[in-house]
Amino acid sequence: MITFERVTKRYPGGTVAVDNLDLEVPAGNIMVLVGPSGCGKTTSLRMINRMVEPTSGRILLDGRDVTDGKPAALRRRIGYVIQQSGLFPHRTIEDNIATVPLLTGWSRAKARGRARELMGLVGLEPELARRYPHQLSGGQQQRVGVARALAADPPVLLMDEPFSAVDPIVRSSLQDELIRLQAELHKTVVLVTHDIEEAIKVGDTVAIFRPGGRLAQVNTPARLLSAPVDSYVENFLGFDRGIRRLSFLAASGLNLDDDALVTADLPAAEALTVAKQAAEQWLLVVDGQRAPLGWVSTDDLEALPAQATVGQAALAPYGHTFGVSTDSLRAALDATVLSPAGRAVGVDPQGRAVGVTSYDRLRIAIHAADEAAGRPGAGG
Repeated sequence: MITFERVTKRYPGGTVAVDNLDLEVPAGNIMVLVGPSGCGKTTSLRMINRMVEPTSGRILLDGRDVTDGKPAALRRRIGYVIQQSGLFPHRTIEDNIATVPLLTGWSRAKARGRARELMGLVGLEPELARRYPHQLSGGQQQRVGVARALAADPPVLLMDEPFSAVDPIVRSSLQDELIRLQAELHKTVVLVTHDIEEAIKVGDTVAIFRPGGRLAQVNTPARLLSAPVDSYVENFLGFDRGIRRLSFLAASGLNLDDDALVTADLPAAEALTVAKQAAEQWLLVVDGQRAPLGWVSTDDLEALPAQATVGQAALAPYGHTFGVSTDSLRAALDATVLSPAGRAVGVDPQGRAVGVTSYDRLRIAIHAADEAAGRPGAGG
């Protein structure tokens, strides 16, 4: 656990970077510090490993003041990942990763063995071990930076804008990799970012800073999105925070409609009867194993010859599906918006259609989730 107790950092000339910060980072969690430029988030991070010394207050690591002892000894217990990876350009990838173990007295063979083990952990191919940083992509370099920070198995990992120098697709994959690693390693992670989307995606807890180094709100991403403490936090989270909040509501709460499913070999006349009984304009056509094939409208069914089957109609693409047991209501809403039928297909882990949703069904599920969370009426 990392604890800030009334920590202030004031520079010569009177500039206050961090103002009376009280903050607790639970062991084994990812705490994200987020806020506008100059709000003190990076200064707060660097005070943990004493790259910046506080003016007043104290920082405790597992109950011990970080100023008890030499900074170098402290830093060997703390992994540090920075923007642009900070790799040594004239060292191979395996020797970059092995840097801290070598400094702590490991043999070169043992340190390189640990480096190759970590390369696999962060998703780097073994043949990259003898290459140099300039021979790697930006995303690969960032993975090397993470591996190097983990090399001596530190209990704490500090990450300062670690993914901001790569393109959005690589950034998303690196965020996913961090979430996967954390599920396996359970480090105490403090990550600094200016991107609220990144904070909400990777953080167990998010601390939002105000300008002037003051803390605005600390809470889980879901709680921040549903209950910002004031207009500053609300504006910082953005106008679409309601949509983001759906990422934390499970799609399993949806009541899906399976009456709108018909097989391709069903006579068109029978399908029309199904549509009228269910008051549906669109039906989802599935095969014999309930794999979705596409949407058919009642207009298209009525245009078919009397003896035709549903499969002979021109089917509209069924679009994106969502996993009923694995995805969120945000994924279900996204699939619904993109569907030509204004409905979305929920599937099981084998890709079989469970049923379809609609905007009304989504609204009811959101309302029920809000009531379960103690916010009656918020989803209506």
